[in-house]
Amino acid sequence: MAAVMHSKSERIDVRASTPVKQLLQEAARVAHKNVSEFLLDAGIIAANQTLTDRTRFELTPEKRLAFQAALDKPVDSKPRLHKLLTAPGLPG
Repeated sequence: MAAVMHSKSERIDVRASTPVKQLLQEAARVAHKNVSEFLLDAGIIAANQTLTDRTRFELTPEKRLAFQAALDKPVDSKPRLHKLLTAPGLPG
């Protein structure tokens, strides 16, 4: 997952306990990065993964066919659900 490179114009401040800061410094050191680079790289990876997990899913060919069949199946009438979704809500 490649990040788009832009000029760095924004600042992100993070507070951490001493043990967490030391952990991050050690991890950055062994990765041959400074703490900012380490945190930014890890944050970009985590952000992409988080967003991908919520916007994309992969299926085997068999499961894809079953999923498509479920989508193509006619909708059963659900009068109680329709009533619930169309009834006025609580006054606010």
